[in-house]
Amino acid sequence: MSDGDYDYLIKFLALGDSGVGKTSFLYQYTDGTFNSKFITTVGIDFREKRVNYKSSGQDGSSVRGQKIHMQLWDTAGQERFRSLTTAFFRDAMGFLLLFDLTNEQSFLNVRNWMSQLQIHAYCENPDIVLCGNKCDLTDQRAVREDEARELAEKYGIPYFETSAANGENVNQAVDDLLDLIMRRMERCVDKSWIPDGTVRVNGLTNSEIPESSDKSKCAC
Repeated sequence: MSDGDYDYLIKFLALGDSGVGKTSFLYQYTDGTFNSKFITTVGIDFREKRVNYKSSGQDGSSVRGQKIHMQLWDTAGQERFRSLTTAFFRDAMGFLLLFDLTNEQSFLNVRNWMSQLQIHAYCENPDIVLCGNKCDLTDQRAVREDEARELAEKYGIPYFETSAANGENVNQAVDDLLDLIMRRMERCVDKSWIPDGTVRVNGLTNSEIPESSDKSKCAC
C-alpha cells in the first residue's frame, strides 16, 4: 500500500508500568525484531504498520478486505509522565494493556490503569486487550496464569500471555484488538464516538463523514 492508500487509520495505545516491555512488544509486532537493550521510553513514541483486515459476514462468508493503516503509540510508564500519557487516551480507539509476568506489582497496577482508561478514554468501556508479557521467562514467573485470566474475566477483556523476545502471541493479541475495533465500528450506526482523524473511510476522514441525527456517544 502506498501512502494514503488505505481505508482506515486506526490508533492503538500501549499502556502499562515502566519496564513491562511495551516498546519491545511493538517492535516485535511491526518489525519482527527484539532488542534487549531498549532504554526507557520518554513521553510518547509510535510505530506504524499496514495490514489487510477481512471481516466475516453474518452468514460466515468473507467480505471485501479493508486496508488498515495502524499507528501503535508507545507510552512512558513512569508516574511523572502520566498527565502526558492520559492526554493521548481519548484519541486512541483501542488499548494494549501490558504487565510483566515476572513482576507482581506491575500486575497489581493493572487495576489502576483500568481506572485511568475508564476516566480518560473515549467511552467507559473501550476495547482493551490484556497482555501478560515476558512469558518466555518461566523460571522468573511471579504471576499465575489463572490469576491473570480471572482479572481479565472480571473486566470482560481478552487475555494473552506474550513474549516480545520470541514473538509468542504478539500478533494474535494485536489482531484480536483490531477485530474488536472493526466489529464495534460495523455495529455502530452513530460514528460520533470515533476520535477525530483516526478513521478514514473511502478517502474521507471521519470529520468529513455526514453526521447522524443522534449526537450521543456510541453505547455499543
